[in-house]
Amino acid sequence: MPSNLAKKSETQAPDKNRPFALDPLFRRVTDLSGIGPRNAALFEKLCGGERVVDLLWHLPIDFVDRRFAPQVKDAPDGRIATLTVTVQKHAPNKHRNQPYKVSCTDETGPLTLVFFHPRKDWLEKQLPEGATVIVSGKIEHYQGNAQMTHPDAIGTLEDREKIETVEPIYPLTAGVTNKTVRKAVEGALGFVQAMPEWLDQSYKTKQRWPDWHDALQTAHNPPGENGLDPLHPARARLAYDEFLANQLALALVRHKQQRKQGRQYQTGGPLRDKLLAALPFELTGAQKRTVTEIDADMAAPLRMLRLLQGDVGSGKTVVAALSMLNAIASGTQAAIMAPTEILARQHAESLKPWLDECGIRFVTLTGRDKGKTREALLQQIRSGAAQIVIGTHALFQESVAFADLGVAVIDEQHRFGVHQRLMLAAKGKGVDVLVMTATPIPRTLTLTAYGDMDVSRLDEKPPGRKPIDTLLIAHDHLEKMEESLVRKIAEGARIYWVCPLVEESEFLDLAAAEERYEVLQARFGERVGLVHGRMKGEEKDAVMKKFAAGELDILVATTVIEVGVNVPEATIMVIEYAERFGLSQLHQLRGRVGRGADKSYCFLIYSSPLGITAKERLATMRDTEDGFLIAEKDLELRGAGEILGTKQSGMPDFRVADITVHGELLAAARDDAKLIIDKDPDLKTERGEALRTLLYLFERDQAITYLRSG
Repeated sequence: MPSNLAKKSETQAPDKNRPFALDPLFRRVTDLSGIGPRNAALFEKLCGGERVVDLLWHLPIDFVDRRFAPQVKDAPDGRIATLTVTVQKHAPNKHRNQPYKVSCTDETGPLTLVFFHPRKDWLEKQLPEGATVIVSGKIEHYQGNAQMTHPDAIGTLEDREKIETVEPIYPLTAGVTNKTVRKAVEGALGFVQAMPEWLDQSYKTKQRWPDWHDALQTAHNPPGENGLDPLHPARARLAYDEFLANQLALALVRHKQQRKQGRQYQTGGPLRDKLLAALPFELTGAQKRTVTEIDADMAAPLRMLRLLQGDVGSGKTVVAALSMLNAIASGTQAAIMAPTEILARQHAESLKPWLDECGIRFVTLTGRDKGKTREALLQQIRSGAAQIVIGTHALFQESVAFADLGVAVIDEQHRFGVHQRLMLAAKGKGVDVLVMTATPIPRTLTLTAYGDMDVSRLDEKPPGRKPIDTLLIAHDHLEKMEESLVRKIAEGARIYWVCPLVEESEFLDLAAAEERYEVLQARFGERVGLVHGRMKGEEKDAVMKKFAAGELDILVATTVIEVGVNVPEATIMVIEYAERFGLSQLHQLRGRVGRGADKSYCFLIYSSPLGITAKERLATMRDTEDGFLIAEKDLELRGAGEILGTKQSGMPDFRVADITVHGELLAAARDDAKLIIDKDPDLKTERGEALRTLLYLFERDQAITYLRSG
């Protein structure tokens, strides 16, 4: 979410309230010497943007130490050295493929400089015979003599200080050299001015951190190997700045939301009693605790904004239903929004028996509803005849108007942007919002992505759920596994078979769903179905219904079945090329089975040889079903950006900070942001003004807008 809060379109005019000192940093990189329109696009690809500030966040990943300046006889083979030598003689190449050699010497011995395909006039200008020069590059010994092929740097004695340095090495892209990036960064650093200090002075002193502009200079000019360490004071300072901007932006949004007048709802009551009586199970302790937390939110006059995290099968739908009943008992409407049509209709089917028992009228609205059918549904929503509305993105279209929307439940939040959530909440006055996700999120990511929300966790499975046996099977043994499936089908088992792609790709050696479908059909006959992302909604639903009704034994699918599909009779999950999936995705897929009383199995089919990370992933899946533990491991193995897929999830894309390394700094930034909001919510103090600069620097402009709008 913060990335949605943060990022402004590059085409927008700069905020006239942005501190003047930051303006140079938001100029285009083409304002720097050596970057023209042609390579500006390459820099944008390399740095994630085309402004000076994007270049400043592009930190070096290695360095070359040119401070080693021995005499020629002491220069060791394979080492980079900076030598002071006198040019003796040029020996131009007679044939194109021969090297051009320049003989040099110092008082201890000879050095040959070797060049291939050089311009003779350029070399004679750089290395005039008789001149004393500085050369830097890798030393090699050939037939007992020292030589240097294509020196990295050539200069006069006056250039010694410039050459004898630690030279940073940057991540590159095709068409951009390290020399070009370094020159551009040096130009960008020239735009950096001293800023008012936004850090708490005592915390900064305790951490022994430099000022911001000094930290930036040091990060781009590492003093040695420790300068590349993410915990080096300069890099740690910059990471903390980024976390603080992220956490403060979220805290400001949260503060703004909480100040908005909410509504007080009745909680509990006869409707809840009816629903609880209709359930064939007891609520778990985690469900009871979460309902109590939601009741407290809804009974208070402030707006609720709560994230409900629950592993697959932990019972989020019941909690959502109980929350919606609070609104209905108080005379308002409720809505539940799901990311796909399959999931929206699944919710409708799950909720129907409970809502019917309570006498609650509900409708389902998706993009498939057209013409008169759609108009009839819209009329019921407008008039309030529909007390609960279940739907997809269709719910926040302009034509959808509620009589009085009281609570909005958003399922699988990471499939929606924050703007879509706000659009749905804007359909009523003071709407309480409950956001649900079945994707367990590591605690650190919860802070960065959902820091503007209160968080509840369903960390217990309903009683009676049996553990799922997870087995790792090499692709070579697929035939044997198929034979065991014949027996299981005879016993009444239903099987999901997941493939990574819809059709063969010439680039990726993956099992195609369509090809696997044909192979299984040849063996198991017509009781095999196929579902994939390119099918129309009606086609998908028809196949899913047949599978749920027991008319199909095997459902071959792509990951469209990952979220929300509920067939309790399905007890076997086969995932082909499991090593190609992320841990969280594997966990989601496995959660499609084990939903009934029968013993369930998950077969992870892998292709050898496996890399170290793939082995760890599959071993984790075999050893645990704890989604939160799996999420932490996924973060460790893949990093923050890929856990949910940054683009879909709105996860912040940190430029300097690394959650896997700087986790403690994130927690400190969150505490700091809370204190700032408690003491100076309008950022009016001297430090508050400096913090406004920080928010602009990291483009948390939306938070500033919230401040100005009160």
